[in-house]
Amino acid sequence: MEQTKLDRINELARLAKERELTAEETAERDVLRKEYIEDWRKSAIAVLENTYIQTPDGKKHKLQKKN
Repeated sequence: MEQTKLDRINELARLAKERELTAEETAERDVLRKEYIEDWRKSAIAVLENTYIQTPDGKKHKLQKKN
């Protein structure tokens, strides 16, 4: 996610603490939050897909997906 979008999320959060957000600001915040969460999930999945477990005997096993 671009830094400008993260800055805007933080700015909207600060504004929400000071005053009630307008309908447009609330909608913008919701869209930005959704995009941030999607990016975070993709990143977390990528890390987990490239994670290996090393057993005491030195063998490496790819982390299995939980059903």
